[in-house]
Amino acid sequence: MEEITKTYTNGEITIVWKPKTCSHSTKCWRGHESLVEVFNPKDRPWIKPENASSERIVEQIKKCPSGALSFYYNEDKTV
Repeated sequence: MEEITKTYTNGEITIVWKPKTCSHSTKCWRGHESLVEVFNPKDRPWIKPENASSERIVEQIKKCPSGALSFYYNEDKTV
């Protein structure tokens, strides 16, 4: 069975989420250093990259302990 990968972009960066890899640590949306305006499991879609700067999103993604969240800069992605 192929792993599901979902992507969300703000035009500058693309967030990549691999649901099966997620350990549900809640670091992306819970706590004083969370980024709930971007990562909110109560919303659909649950990732809204337009709600924060790319720099802030990258900072938050780097805290993901499972590696379920990653990113790339769109200008670096070759099709």
